[in-house]
Amino acid sequence: MPALTLQEIAQKIGGELHGPADLEVRGTAEIDKAGPAEITFLANPKYRRYLEQTRAAAVIIDANAGVEPTIPYIKTPDAYYGFLQAFLLFNPPGELIEPGIHPSAVVSPTAQIGNECAIGANVYIGERVTIGERTRILPNCVILNDAEIGADCLLYPLVSIREGCRIGNRVILHNGVVIGSDGFGFAPYQGRFHKIPQLGIVVLEDDVELGANCAVDRATMGETRIKTGVKLDNMVQIAHNVVIGEHTVMAAQTGISGSTKIGKQVMIGGQVGMVGHITIGDRVQIGAKSGVAKAIPEGEVWLGAYARPMAQTKRIEASLSQLPELIKRVRKLEKEIESLKNDS
Repeated sequence: MPALTLQEIAQKIGGELHGPADLEVRGTAEIDKAGPAEITFLANPKYRRYLEQTRAAAVIIDANAGVEPTIPYIKTPDAYYGFLQAFLLFNPPGELIEPGIHPSAVVSPTAQIGNECAIGANVYIGERVTIGERTRILPNCVILNDAEIGADCLLYPLVSIREGCRIGNRVILHNGVVIGSDGFGFAPYQGRFHKIPQLGIVVLEDDVELGANCAVDRATMGETRIKTGVKLDNMVQIAHNVVIGEHTVMAAQTGISGSTKIGKQVMIGGQVGMVGHITIGDRVQIGAKSGVAKAIPEGEVWLGAYARPMAQTKRIEASLSQLPELIKRVRKLEKEIESLKNDS
């Protein structure tokens, strides 16, 4: 691996160097594991104790960290992001697949494939599909009729994109993602559930990334829309006609019911469940395993199996921890009252 000087790293990540400009670094590592030829970072205060112990050649820190390391360091506005940039300098992403169409791929003659695209083995591309430049589609993906995929996208194996769905630029879909599966729509009549045709589509805007086995249902009518920069962890379920605002993130196993509207820059923990037809405001945070049954105003933090405002939930949990002692006191008081009654 080629070496970079601290001066070169500082310039490339936009940081301020404190230390010898010509000191060479050959890689990156965590602060408690780094060796003398590696650069590390400090973003979480709980790892500050390692500053005096680390063997790293240098460390990347926040500009407002309030520490002066004894080893060379680079100040950046955000140490975690700065380290990510440094990591990529030493670990540039490799090509997963070479441009071109594999002989086993089935591509409709009416499909339009952009320049420098890569289409892997056993890929199926249907009628009138459009794929933008430099998009890479790995083996065993299925793209049905009239779907549109933008430029510089990456589809890992076994991704399915159903008919008519639209994918923006620089979208990453991990293994097993399904875009445009039928929404869960059924009309009860005479003791049976009758399927409601799902005639809408899914739209993923630019820079969206979906983890393995996510499912995004097509709208009953209109669109299910995931807006720019949204990131979903593995096994997230997005129901029909949901709208997710820009740069929202969701952890694994979260499920969003139909027609719910989620704002921008929302953070949702793992295994959260939401009922349908509610609105979640911008910059809301929802803790793991919360059950959300009503709208949440902008900027609030909620937590709980039946989600409530966080402060209220914490008071309830604190009270519950005192319940065993409270029961003992009540029983003791009951005995004393009974004794007083007998004496009288």
